[in-house]
Amino acid sequence: MVTSESTYPYPHPVNPYSQPRLYHGCYGDIMSMDTPGASCAIDRLIHCGIRGSEMFAEMDLVLMKKYQNIIKNVGQKQCVDPALIAGIISRETHAGSVLQDGWDHQGLKFGLMQLDKHTYHPTGAWDSEEHLIQAVKILTDKIKAIQRKFPTWTMTQHLKGESSLFVEINSE
Repeated sequence: MVTSESTYPYPHPVNPYSQPRLYHGCYGDIMSMDTPGASCAIDRLIHCGIRGSEMFAEMDLVLMKKYQNIIKNVGQKQCVDPALIAGIISRETHAGSVLQDGWDHQGLKFGLMQLDKHTYHPTGAWDSEEHLIQAVKILTDKIKAIQRKFPTWTMTQHLKGESSLFVEINSE
């Protein structure tokens, strides 16, 4: 059984290295999540829902390959599914393609996962492993807070609740 380095009192209930998929982390398997996909409220989308999300992922794939190694490294160091990290990066910055020197168009959010400068003090270069570790630690801290607040939820519910909240907070 894998345990986290944090002070969270419960060990992670799965050994991510013993699962059939290559690696899915200690916080659940995103492939088991039921999600609605890209919002149909977004203007000018050809497709919304799951197909819309798939289209965004396909468009971001070439650029995302540039970050593949650091995403895998950070995922393993933080016990988080690299696919979750990549999904957030795709959703927030389209693999960095919409950023200007690492910043969003308003100059308020920084890095591949878009940390708000008023809430966090970003570390490292916007596309560095150091910065990605910071963002993923924030994500895992929030997942752990949801685990404590809703102890009867499943791992998938904890993961879905936090990943939705992370995107919602960073999209405002």
